Amino acid sequence: MTSTTPRYLRPGKGTKVANAFARGVTKLGISLWGSRVLGVRGRTSGQLREVPVNLLTHEGAQYLVAARGETQWVRNLRAAGEGQLRLGRRVEKFGYRELADDEKPAVLRAYLARWKFEVGVFFDGVDASSPDETLRRIAPGYPVFEIRTA
Repeated sequence: MTSTTPRYLRPGKGTKVANAFARGVTKLGISLWGSRVLGVRGRTSGQLREVPVNLLTHEGAQYLVAARGETQWVRNLRAAGEGQLRLGRRVEKFGYRELADDEKPAVLRAYLARWKFEVGVFFDGVDASSPDETLRRIAPGYPVFEIRTA
């Protein structure tokens, strides 16, 4: 029996505290290993929602990877069709292209190589040295967005 429920790992209290810290220092202009504050309009409220994210640069392109799966920011981004990335006072609006599962292995590998110490727990033993077949198998549970700035 296969589940049709999208993969989503809800953050605990510790993560919420760490995210608040990361969001605060990133808004001050201090990037923690490539952090940005992602701002997206809520799909129900229309209010700007913010969350810290790791902005990956890989082979000349920039990506956002949802390590926790179908998060609120993923749902909001899909509904809004655009968002903004902030570092200090600099705010950059963007559109995106969501990657198909077959396109994800190289990006997931680069993401894990850079941030495994932070996000490895969300990948159930899969790491940057895992074979492409393994990365392809887990790809449906990890939304990946290629950022397109104006």
